[in-house]
Amino acid sequence: MSWNPALEPHCPTTENADSIETIIVPRTRDIGEFEVRRALPAAGRRMVGPFVFFDQVGPAEFLTGQGIDVRPHPHIGLATVTYLFDGEFQHRDSLGTNQMIKPGEVNWMVSGNGVTHSERTSEATRLGKSNLFGIQTWVGLPEQHEDDPASFEHQPEDALPLLQSEGKEVRLILGDAWGEHAPVSTFSEMFYADAILEPHAQIPLPDNHEDRGLFIVSGSVEVAGQSFEKGQMMVFRPQDKITIKAGLIGARFILLGGETLNGPRHIWWNFVSSSKDKIEAAKQAWIEGAKNGYSGEGRFRLPPGDDQEFIPITI
Repeated sequence: MSWNPALEPHCPTTENADSIETIIVPRTRDIGEFEVRRALPAAGRRMVGPFVFFDQVGPAEFLTGQGIDVRPHPHIGLATVTYLFDGEFQHRDSLGTNQMIKPGEVNWMVSGNGVTHSERTSEATRLGKSNLFGIQTWVGLPEQHEDDPASFEHQPEDALPLLQSEGKEVRLILGDAWGEHAPVSTFSEMFYADAILEPHAQIPLPDNHEDRGLFIVSGSVEVAGQSFEKGQMMVFRPQDKITIKAGLIGARFILLGGETLNGPRHIWWNFVSSSKDKIEAAKQAWIEGAKNGYSGEGRFRLPPGDDQEFIPITI
């Protein structure tokens, strides 16, 4: 859509610095081909709404023949969200999905009781130089949906609501915000959006969600008279009316949050659950599956077309 009046702040920029509950400086993790910046989980904040994991992937540059190779690995109890700013890669999973993802699109994979997937730079992309830059998050599932069957959903760029107003452009990736609704099938109240603001442009933080956060991808923003640079995540107090103002060179940031889960979530390796026992059972299922190459009737299978290797479990 074109102009959306809900993107215009109807309240003054808050003067209360206490509206910012937590500031997170992501930790850098080396995953082999390149580094990621991990904002969640953090020591001071394990989750923002249902979001239990948040990684900035790249920016990375690859020479001809190079790329990412995240071998098949399992998940339970979560939904993975992949959103790219630059580049592309190929997603395969044990449901039989074979999906390329490009900037502005979203991959939403619900692991439920168990799924296996891989993420690789395609052979076509490796024929030349390539880039990769994006965000990967995990959304914890409500307890009543943790054991649901796995599923996968891809939404193209033109299916996601694009909200525009003077000096700002916002793509709603998941959930509800500013009077709009994204088409991805979620299990709880949430919002997840990609915002690009010109210098000094302002946008109100959605106030219809219990938990709210912001991660600065580029540029800087001003909140409550304080300036924050790229690579920082802020978590805000519930219900406060807050306006985000872009800095001198503008800003790009991810907005996220929603309804909090009904209790803490345990995270071990690629498994998320409200129950430690369920995580232990998933560990054993992955170990047992390795004995026959995940080709039998066990809980986990490898993705069709990418079933020659996998990431072994380390206990």
